[in-house]
Amino acid sequence: MKTADVIAAVLLVVGGLNWGLVGVAHFDLVATIFGMKFGETSALSSVVYVLVGLSALYQAISFKAIQGRWGHHSAPARAR
Repeated sequence: MKTADVIAAVLLVVGGLNWGLVGVAHFDLVATIFGMKFGETSALSSVVYVLVGLSALYQAISFKAIQGRWGHHSAPARAR
């Protein structure tokens, strides 16, 4: 499962960078890679967007399990 974790993380970085570029520079990296203008989509760009979305869902659902697989256990919250 570590391979799926890495693939999901890479896709989330791609998605995050793309959204950052959209917000800061009004530039859609995925559209540009596939030879389109800002806001245009194709079957290939849609596949990329769907994979990024599925990666986010995977990470959200399995966050605790991923931490366990990678040996990172979050410290329990301290009572005040």
